[in-house]
Amino acid sequence: MGYNPISDRDPADSRLHFMLVMLLFGVLLFTMVISDVQAAVRKPQAWKKYRGTKIYALQDKSAYGYVTGFMTIDADGAPTAYHPRNTGLDDLANAGYPGQAWWGTVLVRDPSDSSRPYIMKSGPYAGYYLSMTALKDLRWSETDPRRYVDASRIPYIVFPETFAGMHGVGAIGDYGVAINLDNGYTSGFVVADIGPRKHPLGEISIALAARLGGKQVSARTGPSHPLGQILYIIFPGSGNQYPWPRNLPSIQSLTQRMLSHIGGASVMLNLCGHPIPQVSAASTGPRVDALNR
Repeated sequence: MGYNPISDRDPADSRLHFMLVMLLFGVLLFTMVISDVQAAVRKPQAWKKYRGTKIYALQDKSAYGYVTGFMTIDADGAPTAYHPRNTGLDDLANAGYPGQAWWGTVLVRDPSDSSRPYIMKSGPYAGYYLSMTALKDLRWSETDPRRYVDASRIPYIVFPETFAGMHGVGAIGDYGVAINLDNGYTSGFVVADIGPRKHPLGEISIALAARLGGKQVSARTGPSHPLGQILYIIFPGSGNQYPWPRNLPSIQSLTQRMLSHIGGASVMLNLCGHPIPQVSAASTGPRVDALNR
C-alpha cells in the first residue's frame, strides 16, 4: 500500500496547520481594517467656515486646511518694522501709533515711561521702535528683539483674534505648511501672532510671502504682484510637541514630517478641488510632489 499524505498526517499537525492558516487570515483582516480606519481618519471633511472661508479637517482633527486669495503682509517682530520717522518696513499707522489706544499690543512699551513705545538704544537697530509678536522666546528680556519672531526672516501666519478663539483651530506656536496653488511654491510656517478681531484669514509675515513667490514684498504695499490662491494646512497642538524657538531649517523639516504623516499635500488639495500645482524652476522651497511622498 502506497504512502497517503492525507491519511498518514498526524492529527496534531493538521490542527497546527489549520491554526496557522486562521492566524494569517486574522492578521490580514486586521491589517485591512486598520488601513480602512486610517484612510477614514485621514479623509478631510467640511468642518467650519470663517468669514466666508471654508475650512476642512481630517476626521481626527490632527490637521485642517483652507484656501484663500486674501493676503496682507505683517512686519511685526522684525527689528526694523517701525521707526519714529516712519521709515521702517511698515507704516506706523499699522502699529496704531500714536493715535490708537491699541498700539501697546504691537509696540513694546518703554519700561521708564509706559505712555510711549520703547526705542532701541544700541546695536544695529538703534533708533527703531521694538515691535512684538504673540509668540515669544522667553529666554530674552522684553526689550530684546530676540524675544520676538522676526517677520523678515521667519515664515509665520497670523490668527485673527476671533478665529483664534474658535474651538480646535490650534494656538500660537503651532505649525503648518502653505502652498501657492498658482506656482507650486511651498513653505513651512509657525503661528506667531494675533490680528484684529474681524480680519479675514490670510495675514502672513514678510518671509512667508517671499517664500511663496512674492517679489519685493512690503508690509506697506504687499507683494509687487498678487500671489494667487494659497492653501494653508495647520497642525493643531503641534506647538506642544515642538516648542518654540526653532530656526527655519527646523521648521521646514518638522512640517514636512507632519505633512507626510497625514498622507501628503494631496489629501487637502483633492478635497479643495485643486490639482497638485506645477513647481516653478525658481522655487527655493520644498517641491509639492516631494511633500506627497
